[in-house]
Amino acid sequence: MARNRCVGEASARNDDLVRGLYADYRKPLLSYVLRRVNGDYQAAEDIVQETLLRAWQHAEQLRPEQASGWLYTVAHNLIVSRYRHRRRGPASEVPIQPDNELASTDEELDRALESWQMAAALRALSPAHRAVLIELFYRQQTVAEAAARLGIPAGTVKSRCFYALRALRGALDTQGVTT
Repeated sequence: MARNRCVGEASARNDDLVRGLYADYRKPLLSYVLRRVNGDYQAAEDIVQETLLRAWQHAEQLRPEQASGWLYTVAHNLIVSRYRHRRRGPASEVPIQPDNELASTDEELDRALESWQMAAALRALSPAHRAVLIELFYRQQTVAEAAARLGIPAGTVKSRCFYALRALRGALDTQGVTT
């Protein structure tokens, strides 16, 4: 009986979180998505609804202070997925493309969102895994250089890299990033 009450309380908290997100972010998200889908209101509504559905599905992991970036990242990924899907569709369909005047702003926003997304995913990793990925991918060190810098054997660097990339993929999946 106590377990059911805890589940009910958690569900109510999740519902409250998503109601708050809906109230705070629906209009700004809709505005953002409308620009990206060339004013297709139905497509924009679908993407915003899917974004908020994913927020509800991941409410346990979602913290209110990270919600803004997370929501925009998920919406962006859904737009990209829709664009890719439509590009593969029949030739008569016109793919969604940003307006030229908004392209540079959108590209800057995309870079900012991708940067936030990667930083959040890296924070979800253990410090050892994060350190290996930073050495190998951000500082572009060789395995031997990373091993020397971290003071661990090269084999450990390779092993941690393997498991870190796996964990990173899981963290990105949690954020709604499709690979």
